[in-house]
Amino acid sequence: MNPFKFGSVVDGEHFTNRKPEIARIKSVLDSSNHLVMISPRRFGKTSLILKVALKMDRPVIYLDLQLTTSANDFAAQLLRKVHKLYPYKKFQQFLRNFKITPAITLNVQTSNIDITFHPQSTPGIVIEDVLSLLEDISSENKKLIVIIDEFQEIKRLEPWLEQKLRAIIQHHKKVNYVFLGSKESLMKEIFEKKKSPFYHFGFLMPLGKIPVDEFMWFLTSRFRDITDNAHAIAEEIIKITGSHPYYTQCLAFSVWEALSARKQSEAPVQAAMNELVGIHDNDYERLWGTMTKTEQKIMIGLAEGELPPLSDAFRRRYDTGATSTTFSALKKLEERGMVIKLDGKYETDDPVFSKWLIIRRTGMWY
Repeated sequence: MNPFKFGSVVDGEHFTNRKPEIARIKSVLDSSNHLVMISPRRFGKTSLILKVALKMDRPVIYLDLQLTTSANDFAAQLLRKVHKLYPYKKFQQFLRNFKITPAITLNVQTSNIDITFHPQSTPGIVIEDVLSLLEDISSENKKLIVIIDEFQEIKRLEPWLEQKLRAIIQHHKKVNYVFLGSKESLMKEIFEKKKSPFYHFGFLMPLGKIPVDEFMWFLTSRFRDITDNAHAIAEEIIKITGSHPYYTQCLAFSVWEALSARKQSEAPVQAAMNELVGIHDNDYERLWGTMTKTEQKIMIGLAEGELPPLSDAFRRRYDTGATSTTFSALKKLEERGMVIKLDGKYETDDPVFSKWLIIRRTGMWY
């Protein structure tokens, strides 16, 4: 069986180390504090936090704020998560003190319970009812863990919602809140700006790439079952992906498939990379067409990876214009998740896209 997994929550044998991070998260959740974790998309935030939380013998609620459409929808989704933790009769008792009672219906297509609030319901009251319930159902012995993913999306829902949330949950003593976010600038604005309601609300934990030595061990130990060249293959994969958690697993999966099918006994990493580029060719063409000329020039420069994008040499070589123009385009690419900034250095988020750019410009595969 292919030992590499990507694109969904990872656990068990598919999970790659992160021992220091696991210890730190557990320490925060064992205290009365809250946790704020920031990292680019597909760095494994969700897998990491769920791995720790679900093994703590405590009730856990996970909600992706990116998929909510309004304050009332946010409250309804939280309430659905509460419903999954408790029997229906007990859940009904929870609603007795609600000022606004939600509608509870059976979805005959999914056999799941749907919970909604009337569109005309006052959202502030709805939010207060549901958030207060989280504290009420928790206990000192088994504190509830509430994980809110892509928390920077709070600003998109309602202008008052951020203030309302803080006003209520700052009084909670039996709930640990975990706020995950992939847009560093927005998350830091929420948790590090003095005028923000959530200023210094939780322990801030940036999540970087998996260390190269850990990923090397992970890859080598698994490729040994199928090839005598495991270490060299692992090195080549890491060189391409830069130890990016998602793309390292993705490329390793494709290399394993090539080796197991014996389609490619020599240069399996090159073959797998070329295959990935071909699979995503149409997607990358569409993505390329959405960029401005300056953004395209920056992406080419980052793909070639020789110069810092804000340096004079970069701007001269790729004709990106004034420093302010280059910086503005970089920030837009960062907001779209196409460029990430780690340890003060900009790089493309997707190494396969970078390879596609180079192939298209040179006409040379790998």
